[in-house]
Amino acid sequence: MADLFGQDAPEAPRDIASDDAPLADRLRPQTLAEVVGQEHLTGGAIGRMVAAGRLSSMILWGPPGTGKTSIARLLADSVGMRYAAISAVFSGVADLKQAFAEAEKMARAGRKTLLFVDEIHRFNRAQQDGFLPYVERGVVTLVGATTENPSFALNAALLSRAQVLVLNRLDESALAALLAKAEDLEGPLPLDPEARAALIAQADGDGRFLLGQAETLYAAGLAAPLDPPALGQFLQRRVAVYDKDRDGHYNLISALHKSVRGSDPQAALYWLARMLVAGEEPLFLARRLVRMAVEDIGMADPQALPQCMAAMEAYRFLGSPEGELALVQACLYLATAPKSNAAYLAQKAAWKAAKETGSLMPPMNIVNPATGLMESLGYGKGYTYDHDTPEGFSGDNYWPEGMAPETFYAPVERGFEREVRKRLDYWDKLRGERG
Repeated sequence: MADLFGQDAPEAPRDIASDDAPLADRLRPQTLAEVVGQEHLTGGAIGRMVAAGRLSSMILWGPPGTGKTSIARLLADSVGMRYAAISAVFSGVADLKQAFAEAEKMARAGRKTLLFVDEIHRFNRAQQDGFLPYVERGVVTLVGATTENPSFALNAALLSRAQVLVLNRLDESALAALLAKAEDLEGPLPLDPEARAALIAQADGDGRFLLGQAETLYAAGLAAPLDPPALGQFLQRRVAVYDKDRDGHYNLISALHKSVRGSDPQAALYWLARMLVAGEEPLFLARRLVRMAVEDIGMADPQALPQCMAAMEAYRFLGSPEGELALVQACLYLATAPKSNAAYLAQKAAWKAAKETGSLMPPMNIVNPATGLMESLGYGKGYTYDHDTPEGFSGDNYWPEGMAPETFYAPVERGFEREVRKRLDYWDKLRGERG
């Protein structure tokens, strides 16, 4: 019998939907091998767990419409577990208690439960802590889904008991494969080749959105195929038009990005114009400009990021076409700014070191002695308050025991980073004098 949170596995696959169900539901994959765009997981960590017949708790982190819910359902089927699901958007403490009570009842009967928690980041810290005893005792195998960075959205205690698996944004080939499956089921879409490419580009990696748009097209019963302008008018959304050479969405954004990185404002403005005139979604371009600001300029000009964020807000406020001038201004600012990828390289190096060093504790001198017991154990002993020194710099050690200091961030001799480099050199000199 079904309960509020799921059903015992029936004989037929659980994801087979009725004919009047939404297209996305009818096209849900029936096996992990049918999940598109996530082969690095289905053929990797997830595939290995299924082959071993034993699942660990996990957090599925990825953009909307990339298959998180389908993967959770198929995992339960693959290892013969009972599947139960709740959504943090609609559920509260009472729902969680009932879910755990059902799982304990099934565990006593010898049936393990996979508990899928959609939007798990929406549960507060106390609610997240409520999962811990049930996960630790094996009452449930937790599979949480989130679009937010788990490092910030989830408790450290919960993260330490779950493996974080990152789902990819669906690329062009994965989205095309989804459309092909829809056409196998419903027949050819009423689109010419350029409009089909535009529809895929407009989805921006979201498979569910793509299938929703396809369903709208099928429901209209159009006789003649649409071209990109007609598609945009029909869907009431701007869609990118592709020229005679079929220069694609990703080729043009790559050209824009590389022109900005190469400090050619004239070429950058041309590629920006090509995309806007063709009907590209302006907020997509705004997001990419923000990425350029942090990846290719960074601390060489710290104003680059605020300029791009302001341009995005200006576009939201003004709309098209007036707001597009704000994107032009941001594009020119980035192209003419001094360039540095030092912050980008520093992030990659620091993330690598964090993964390799695990859970090393901070040195005792910089741990906060919050209680008398902690102070008696040496917490905070030897800490120097930097503002009490003549230079405002103590030169204390801030690295964990067992890890030598490393250099992740190396400012370049360009723009504002030249000044940052001078400060770091000065502080290194003071450290050497006091070491």
